[in-house]
Amino acid sequence: MPTKRRTQKQRRDQAEAALLNAAAELIVEQGVRSLTLARMGDRAGYSRGLVTHYFGSKQTLLERLALATQTGFVPGLDGLPPGLNRLLRLIDGYIGMVGQASVAHQAFLLLWAEAATASELAPILRERDEAFRADLCEDIAAGIADGTIDPGVLPNDVAIAIVGQLRGIGLQRLLAPDAVDTEPLRRSVTEHWRRALALSQT
Repeated sequence: MPTKRRTQKQRRDQAEAALLNAAAELIVEQGVRSLTLARMGDRAGYSRGLVTHYFGSKQTLLERLALATQTGFVPGLDGLPPGLNRLLRLIDGYIGMVGQASVAHQAFLLLWAEAATASELAPILRERDEAFRADLCEDIAAGIADGTIDPGVLPNDVAIAIVGQLRGIGLQRLLAPDAVDTEPLRRSVTEHWRRALALSQT
């Protein structure tokens, strides 16, 4: 049978994915400051002109990379209603994915860490963290509404604590993989938040 030709959108999506993966690899290998559009294009096998057409600038590239590496990081959440169960699944799944140490997640953590001192990265990662906290706050608010989370819980405070803990675990795993065993850790951290958030039955 003849091979079905890819659509223009499919070709573009494939090229963008390859370029973003090349960017992530370069960041992990050599750091954020070494990343350029030209080097990314060379790594992925695309011309500088095509790279510039897709991204335009390094700033736009970093924005797209931060979004791509964070979106859908924890599988299996789509279709789950907001609430305590989804929140605990997210925490458990996040730590489990940290244990797999994908290039994309390593690159995201390096971007996040460097954003503290890099003015061009700070607004990008600030927006990503705001989106993450908003997602967590939605779960917490839904859990309070359905009676599974203690109404005395402050959603934003808890969201800040969870993001800090998950990102911190990720950075520790990146720095010392042998010191962070994510399988038992994911169970203990998830159970901690279950006890901390759940409405007391007494």
